[in-house]
Amino acid sequence: MARRFDIRSQPGFGTIAMFTFALLYLPIITLVAYAFNASESLTVWGGFSLRWFNDAWQNEAVKDAAWRSLVIAAFAATIATAAATMAAIATTRTEPYRGLGLKYAFINQPLMVPEIVTAVALLIVFSRIKVWTGYSGLGYLILAHTAFCIPFAYLPIRARLESMDSSLERAAADLYATPWQAFRRVTLPLLRPGIIAGFMLAFVISLDDVVISEFVKSGGQDTLPTYMLGQLRRVVTPQVNAIATAFLALSVLLVTAFFFINRKKT
Repeated sequence: MARRFDIRSQPGFGTIAMFTFALLYLPIITLVAYAFNASESLTVWGGFSLRWFNDAWQNEAVKDAAWRSLVIAAFAATIATAAATMAAIATTRTEPYRGLGLKYAFINQPLMVPEIVTAVALLIVFSRIKVWTGYSGLGYLILAHTAFCIPFAYLPIRARLESMDSSLERAAADLYATPWQAFRRVTLPLLRPGIIAGFMLAFVISLDDVVISEFVKSGGQDTLPTYMLGQLRRVVTPQVNAIATAFLALSVLLVTAFFFINRKKT
């Protein structure tokens, strides 16, 4: 009998895996460690301290940028999840037809195109709208983040729909339920874990985005990532380490919740 191929048994696999994990996570671990460094120097360890977290919390510019990031992410994730839910239902609860693959590609286009291209395209469009309307509020950032987040919300929602038993919806129709009643009482409760997972993933993507925000934002509309980028252009301070650590903790928390919610089958 042919032996089953196991890549883990190949020479050097463990060494390469350890090197890869070290390359990925050592910089992050170093950043987190120095966020608790009492010394102002980034090269000298001065003992454990929460000083830089307190300084960041007292910084009005940081609080304004953080609040702006949360507001944009909440609105963008909500709109993107609603649009992704409708798109997922329209592309899964139907018989295959010519052009369906093109629709998949169109919905997932932001994933396939470099983010810088999307950012430049949005900049060109929104700059013209700003000239025509004279409006330069946060609406542009929310719309830009929404457009970028839709495919991220679409993927878990579509995956959830494809794993659901469509016979339950047909049974509801046989029992004289209207399409809306079948959706509200059967499809939506079963789809809820996918919707929550899609929302959380879109929220994290919007919260962490820097390229699109940097191109689309107007003056005085810094999000937390663009604020940190501006600080790094001047000098790397321990306060930036603290902000990045808090940002990392929030992202890990949301992604972990997304993982466990997406594992739920019923």
